[in-house]
Amino acid sequence: MFGVNRVTLVGNLGADPEVRKTASQQTVTQFNLATSESWMNKEGERQEKTEWHRIVVWGKLAETCAKYLTKGRQVYIEGRLQTRSWETEQGQKRFTTEIVAGQVLFLGKSPQNFDKEINDTTASQFKKEPEFSTKEEELPF
Repeated sequence: MFGVNRVTLVGNLGADPEVRKTASQQTVTQFNLATSESWMNKEGERQEKTEWHRIVVWGKLAETCAKYLTKGRQVYIEGRLQTRSWETEQGQKRFTTEIVAGQVLFLGKSPQNFDKEINDTTASQFKKEPEFSTKEEELPF
């Protein structure tokens, strides 16, 4: 049976990205992304709800994100939803769900020197990267 696992988000970083290397020297960058929606309740008052999403980026795209993304920056993310599990030192099984990004587009105002430096970076780094294996033993967290 065929299924679709695709996530598309536009939001703002809640903090600067965290970048690490796996045991096999593969770059992985993580950050939390806030998305908000607003609506009017029955009384005509504006309501707002913010959701937080854990984003994981691999390879060259991860290096580019680590270099240029900062807290507050607006981004477009396209990727897939992934749930993984691990066992704590106390023997408890834990789960986390995250978005593995295949495409990241930087939106909004650019930081200083971004436009100059970006001209030296190939556009392909901002396109879809091949998906990497996310075996649990490869994850640095």
